[in-house]
Amino acid sequence: MKEKTHPEMHDVTITCACGAQYPTKSTKKSINVEICAACHPFFTGKQKLLDTAGRVDRFRRKYKDYTANLGK
Repeated sequence: MKEKTHPEMHDVTITCACGAQYPTKSTKKSINVEICAACHPFFTGKQKLLDTAGRVDRFRRKYKDYTANLGK
C-alpha cells in the first residue's frame, strides 16, 4: 500500500442510548447512536411509544367521540 493515502483506523466502541456497546474499527474516534439492534422494536418485538409534545394525547382527545359512537 502507498504511504499516506489511507485514513488512520482506530479501535472504537459504538455506544447506544440504551447502554449497549459494540467494539469495532473506524476512521472516527467515537460513535454514538440513538437506537441499535438491542433496543430496536423490529428486533426486540416490543414497540416503544414515544409521545413527542403530547401528540398521542391530542389524537386520542380528537377521536374519542368517534370511537365511542362506533358501537351505536
